[in-house]
Amino acid sequence: MMELLFLGTGASVPSRDRATSCIAVRVGPDIVLMDCGEGSQRQLMVSPFSFMKIRTILITHMHGDHVFGLPGLLQTMSLSGRRDPLTVYGPVGLAHGVSAMMSVTEGETQYPLEVVELEGGETFDVCGLRITAYATSHGTPSVGFTVREPDRPGRPDRARALELGVHDGPEMALLKAGETVNGVSPSEVVGPPTPGASVSYTGDTVPCPGIVEASAGVDVLIHESTYMSSESEMAADHFHSTASQAAVAAREAGVRCLMLTHVSNRYDDRSLVEAEAREHFPEVVAVEDMDLFEITSRGVRRASR
Repeated sequence: MMELLFLGTGASVPSRDRATSCIAVRVGPDIVLMDCGEGSQRQLMVSPFSFMKIRTILITHMHGDHVFGLPGLLQTMSLSGRRDPLTVYGPVGLAHGVSAMMSVTEGETQYPLEVVELEGGETFDVCGLRITAYATSHGTPSVGFTVREPDRPGRPDRARALELGVHDGPEMALLKAGETVNGVSPSEVVGPPTPGASVSYTGDTVPCPGIVEASAGVDVLIHESTYMSSESEMAADHFHSTASQAAVAAREAGVRCLMLTHVSNRYDDRSLVEAEAREHFPEVVAVEDMDLFEITSRGVRRASR
């Protein structure tokens, strides 16, 4: 199971109700943080997630509403006794940006901190999760990310396996693990694997083919939706997307659920943003701060609010 917690869902500047961009993905005890806008560590502190369990941080681009919370969080981890290494991934320019922010704030970490710059197309593993960066288009170096759990092995047909001469215990376990036992191959008695949960996060971007390609078949596409279609010209001018454009991307990618974030404060009623997207794709949620979802092979479920 993968848990998805929205810590900040506002656009550009915080409001009374919404912090700036920050999303946490949790699998077991481990957390992958995606973007780290102003106030992110405070949001984490009032959430059910522990910032000390963050194993990596993914930054989509270097605009302030996505990174101003990063130096404070890195320093608070040190003050809280973190010793585990941490890697921050993001676009070209991230290393200079982190160095500058930590330098001017006299920030130091008492744990190994690595910064890795990406252009899109890179894949790496964190705590058993497979993370892939993909190129986006926001007028500045920017990337989106997919985060995927590994598939779980299929379940063996015990009765059939026994009938063919496989014994309970270690032999059955070996068969489930993909080995041939007593002349019986897994394909004869083991069902198909169960796909692991998967999420794609665009960060800020105009529509581009790379989003659809990278997000194909994921359970949840988290797509920025700064504007509605009535402001489509403004969206294009500022390298952002509309709710309709996000929904078209979800439909073309064949995802299970679309979650809209980074919505402008001009839209007090987010149900209107949802409604626009549903004209093109049925499973849509315009998320709010502290929305928590569980993603399993059975579907996407709101856990709390």
